Amino acid sequence: MKHSKLDLSVLAENWTSPFVVRSDVALFSGGILQPKHLANLDSQGKGPPRRIRIGRKVAYPVDSLLRWLEDRSELIINCDLKHYERD
Repeated sequence: MKHSKLDLSVLAENWTSPFVVRSDVALFSGGILQPKHLANLDSQGKGPPRRIRIGRKVAYPVDSLLRWLEDRSELIINCDLKHYERD
């Protein structure tokens, strides 16, 4: 099995704002990350390193969120094709 880093820049290319509001992280990530989970990670100090708060809203700069997602992600390629062959 081979592991490699993912390039998630396509997420940023399709996003029209320089920030992602926490409530929109599921939309930004294609459902990979949920707002509640990200809030929990933030409270533990494990979320993206940069964020802003305006009133009750929390937002993340796209580049910071993207780098954080890429650092936590890996592409897993199963090189053992025999596993998928049918008898």
